[in-house]
Amino acid sequence: MNLLNKLNRKYGRYAVHNLMFYIILLYAAGFLINQINPDFYGNYLMLDIEKVLQGQIWRIVTFIIQPTSDSNILFLAIELYLYYMIGNSLERAWGAFRFNMYYLSGLVFNILAIIIVYLSTGYSIVLGLTYINRSMFFAFAALYPNVQFLLFFIIPVKVKYLGFIYGAYVLYEIYSTFRMGEYFVGIAIAIALGNFLIYFLSTRNYKRISPNQIKRKAHYKRQVKAGRGGNVVEFRGKKTITRHKCAVCGRTELDDENLEFRFCSKCDGNYEYCMDHLFTHEHVKNTPDNQ
Repeated sequence: MNLLNKLNRKYGRYAVHNLMFYIILLYAAGFLINQINPDFYGNYLMLDIEKVLQGQIWRIVTFIIQPTSDSNILFLAIELYLYYMIGNSLERAWGAFRFNMYYLSGLVFNILAIIIVYLSTGYSIVLGLTYINRSMFFAFAALYPNVQFLLFFIIPVKVKYLGFIYGAYVLYEIYSTFRMGEYFVGIAIAIALGNFLIYFLSTRNYKRISPNQIKRKAHYKRQVKAGRGGNVVEFRGKKTITRHKCAVCGRTELDDENLEFRFCSKCDGNYEYCMDHLFTHEHVKNTPDNQ
């Protein structure tokens, strides 16, 4: 993550803002192409490594203009809206540059997966944007686990549970390829999700399991329970003790029950932030001037 911070400071001004808008336009283009000529994608746009080696290098880029899986315009609009909402949420949480890098790394891992399968088996598999969309969904579920989706437009389900179900499906998919002897396809699926795996492992706060952190959290909970800790705020004309408060914007769990809060391990002290400011705040360091 330190490398990403350095890259952001140096190249962040070149980031594409509202990237998902342009991705949605590519989806729309793929839909129109498929309606006009269903074979056009496979003949000219699909990432076929053999044809790339023959000189059709544009396929490394054009494979993202894939035909959509649903020809129903209504369901297509709902699907694209969902992708747009997830992508924009990630961009707001991380910033444009980080989201650009996440999506770009997803494309790179997908290309790498296809190349590995081709070198191992001699044929190209079609991945398209399927696993890139999955990696975005997994990242969204990790950032906003308590956001609710309406399953079948009726049943409210928290996104973290959908993430677990989706993750179990991916693991079963990989297991099925191994059971059928298609080992490299299973490996390719895992590689295609590599950007999420790297993000997830690199953003875990392993200090939380240290004895000092466990002791500090237990002490903090005791203070809150006794009414001596927490944050005293005025809510609906009454002073109320809240468990969470963003050190930047001042929002608490009383403002929105779906807000997620995290402590920053790089700040000196118990500074807590909402997800909108966790990655964008300026780290607090104790110096002789502010002690």
